[in-house]
Amino acid sequence: MSEFDTKPWWEAPAPKGMNRSISLKNAIILALSAGLVAGTFTASSTGSLFGRSVNLVKTSSTIERPVGSVAEISQRVLPSVVSIEATSSNGGSTGSGFVIDSTGYILTNNHVITSSVESGGEISVRLNDGSQYSAKVVGRDSSYDLAVLKISGATLKALQFGDSDKVAVGDSVIAIGSPLGLTGTVTLGIISAKDRAVTAGEPQSENSFINALQTDAAINPGNSGGPLVDATGSVIGVNSAIASLGYSAGSQVGSIGLGFAIPINQARKTAEQLIKNGKATYPVIGISVEMAFNEGGALITKTAQGITKGGPADKAGMKPGDVIIEFAGRPIGSADELIVAIRAQNIGDKVEVIYKRGAVSKSATIILAASE
Repeated sequence: MSEFDTKPWWEAPAPKGMNRSISLKNAIILALSAGLVAGTFTASSTGSLFGRSVNLVKTSSTIERPVGSVAEISQRVLPSVVSIEATSSNGGSTGSGFVIDSTGYILTNNHVITSSVESGGEISVRLNDGSQYSAKVVGRDSSYDLAVLKISGATLKALQFGDSDKVAVGDSVIAIGSPLGLTGTVTLGIISAKDRAVTAGEPQSENSFINALQTDAAINPGNSGGPLVDATGSVIGVNSAIASLGYSAGSQVGSIGLGFAIPINQARKTAEQLIKNGKATYPVIGISVEMAFNEGGALITKTAQGITKGGPADKAGMKPGDVIIEFAGRPIGSADELIVAIRAQNIGDKVEVIYKRGAVSKSATIILAASE
């Protein structure tokens, strides 16, 4: 997610032709000049400067940060947000995460740690107070792009989960994480859209299909795995992906106001499975779809492998070549949209599917099964 450079990216170059060295005499003159300017604009407390009497203003005013303000929420949530460093044979990656259980369980994105796990690297977690701990992987799932880590020996406070099903477009949200390694960064925005079918994945790895919350809160490389919280400070999503205008070798993509988060209701179910079993399952209907089909709907592959024998779709009477146009009341315009719509449900749910067989519309009731 991020690259390391020995020179800070925020270091400003010296103006052309300017001598970068300042003599001690000039430095003293500069400092004294600053003092004179300060004396010009202050009054109150009595003092002396070059024999002249000056008064310095002392203010006792305070800034109020009421409950529910961005500052108050940030101060409350930040101690439970962590920075993650994962080393691998290719170098390393950084990301974010947050405490979901005070015994040391931390939720993050699978893509933050994938390279490290596959190459036998080390994963460390840095808390907001600067303390650092070695982390072990409890479980991870590429289908939902989620992973659970565990650290020991730290005093932790878990964040409160919200209800992502009740989120409305326009709700205020706050994204917290470590973009470009800058820990404890807070950005403000709104929910821009819901139920976005987002496909994320790295080359030579399995894609993750996210039924995402879209936000304009600034999300950048390194924010992955951090929490998206609502106006009460409750977590409603896991920041996972951004849309960009392009990518060139050696350069980082940045926020253009199109960020995506995994809804916390889905993330919570997956995290519970990972903690309990070390792996997670997801609902399926027993079909294969043509990812390149772009004529509206999701086309079931026109081969014998299009329908899994004895699977939910087969039992409901569906056949290869059928085009699914609605799933559980949700319009389907592509294969991606069908996949995320299915994975947004629960194993065992009974849903209605509307599909076309040629020019004829049909419907079927399907009971979702567990993935193998």
